[in-house]
Amino acid sequence: MFEELLSVKEEVKPFVERRLSEFKNLGQRGETTFDFRPFADYVYEADLFSELCFCILTANSSALTGIRLQKTIGIEGFKNMRLEELERTIALAGHRFARQRAERIVKAREKFEKVVELIKDSKNSKEIRELISDACSSYKIEGFGLKESSHFLRNIGFDDLAIVDRHIFRYLKEKGLVPDYKTMTRKIYLEAEKRLQEVCATLGMSQAELDLYIFYYKTGKVLK
Repeated sequence: MFEELLSVKEEVKPFVERRLSEFKNLGQRGETTFDFRPFADYVYEADLFSELCFCILTANSSALTGIRLQKTIGIEGFKNMRLEELERTIALAGHRFARQRAERIVKAREKFEKVVELIKDSKNSKEIRELISDACSSYKIEGFGLKESSHFLRNIGFDDLAIVDRHIFRYLKEKGLVPDYKTMTRKIYLEAEKRLQEVCATLGMSQAELDLYIFYYKTGKVLK
């Protein structure tokens, strides 16, 4: 049933393993070097906060736009750029929501140390995800729902999470594992995540690993 994923695994396993290693380094050391070649010509340093900002920028946009902006703005830019400069830089990259994303990045600066402490104190990815996505939580990152929170945590080494984006959901739908939907609700997201875990068990992969293989199968790229 999942022969195509086993096939692409043979094609791109070294690149997926490199990406997972980069995620682990970021979570354990607080920084990493991302190398997206040969799928995109970007190599750059990232830290935990710049990765959180990447996930803010990628929502309702694309991974490639987020990657381009993460390299352009850089570690220090995410921490120190003034709102207007951030907005201008994001707009120049063609992002549709430049002002909103710039405002969210500036607001995230105020919460970030608290979020880092949460990550250090808890190894439970689902618990952390709830706290940084719940509007009633003091850890809430503006713009983070289940998908964005999962994206950030996956990218800092929590390999029991995938990102149920349009590529993943379409794949599950093609396999008859989830119904179609008009609006992504929490219930639908968690049901899709459950189906993904069943695929993981069948193929002997982690959620993070499966996510990258499905993304490659649908797009021809190993990004993040």
